Amino acid sequence: MEYRQLGASGLRVPALSFGTGTFGGTGPLFGAWGQSDAAEARRLIDVCLDAGVTLFDTADVYSNGASEEILGQAIRGRRDAVLISTKTGLPMGEGPQDWGASRARLVRAVEDSLRRLDTDHIDLLQLHAFDASTPTEELMGTLAALINAGKVRYAGVSNYPGWQLMKAQGLAERHGLPRLVAHQVYYSLIGRAYEADLMPLAADQGIGALVWSPLGWGRLTGKIGRGRPVPAGSRLRDTEQFAPPVDQDHLYKVVDALEAVAAETGKTVPQIAINWLLGRPTVSSVIIGARDEAQLRQNLGAVGWALTPEQVAALDEASAILPPYPHTPYHQQEGFARLAPALV
Repeated sequence: MEYRQLGASGLRVPALSFGTGTFGGTGPLFGAWGQSDAAEARRLIDVCLDAGVTLFDTADVYSNGASEEILGQAIRGRRDAVLISTKTGLPMGEGPQDWGASRARLVRAVEDSLRRLDTDHIDLLQLHAFDASTPTEELMGTLAALINAGKVRYAGVSNYPGWQLMKAQGLAERHGLPRLVAHQVYYSLIGRAYEADLMPLAADQGIGALVWSPLGWGRLTGKIGRGRPVPAGSRLRDTEQFAPPVDQDHLYKVVDALEAVAAETGKTVPQIAINWLLGRPTVSSVIIGARDEAQLRQNLGAVGWALTPEQVAALDEASAILPPYPHTPYHQQEGFARLAPALV
């Protein structure tokens, strides 16, 4: 397994990490993802550790805390061998203090996560969503206090607007507070919006991307393509209302390119989709998930080899989209193009 720095921090993370949204799955979303109990979770973690995958990502909102609880049980006795990433900020109840990133909410949420995970610290705490009702000064001060108390090692965000992320970094710089080092983002061959603003920001500010849903919410598994609709039993049938949207023709164009590269390499469509992400700027780790051991082992096969420049170019071309204003002229007009950063 390759290990990378998490942004500009000193924390080294594996190129692949494991998402535990399938642990203890309940409800219409997480129940469709998977329902691994503690025994199955322990086996999946065994496979991960054997492959060098040491970072495990969860969230308090995953099955109302069950994912954190099962992860804590599954790593018992080997806490020092793993890194735990969890997220908070989304609603965990109906009360006014049950959501968001206020000082009261964050302190209580971290204590609750520590209890469920059965640990004394969280390696990476990420804010699951932007809370416009909490001042940035309060947010960054609370994160600094949690880090100084040893309850959190590093802090980051997930699904954050670029201007708010930059505002938080600027405030941390101005007041000598710990900077945010990670951004957990949706990024895939059928979802490249991350590249427009957030990727250049991450490169400039030393923020490592942790990529969620690298297979485009199950659309890049190789089971869907021209003349192959969503199969029976696919989680996409039950969860499509939660999924990032994608134009059907664009999806098929990307799948065609993936299948062509698969035929050339002997790799699977998911392996190629994940490997392409590992070559993108600012990506520190790609979060893979799995319902079972066979699916996990297939996804682990995305590392240890490289696409050729020609294959990368073919995938780039098939998946390219024209970004929205104000980025459009930088891709369409010669004078603007010369001013664009050479990141993507």
